[in-house]
Amino acid sequence: MQSMVMELQSTLTCPVCGRSEIETMPTNACQFFYDCKGCGAVLRPNAGDCCVFCSFGSVPCPPIQEARATGTTACCQGNTVS
Repeated sequence: MQSMVMELQSTLTCPVCGRSEIETMPTNACQFFYDCKGCGAVLRPNAGDCCVFCSFGSVPCPPIQEARATGTTACCQGNTVS
């Protein structure tokens, strides 16, 4: 059986000022808010996304990564991820 390697760091890019920051994602919760260190904007997930990493990050959050790898439903999402 092949083990899955989970990415825990993602580069968040602010849609307001364009500043990018590498952040470590929580593995036990979805991060709904993020304060941009460049302009102070409070980022929130786009409609249909569970967290700011899924909306503005280079890597989706750990529950979504796991769901994509296993073809299951993410704990934080009501739909099967494709």
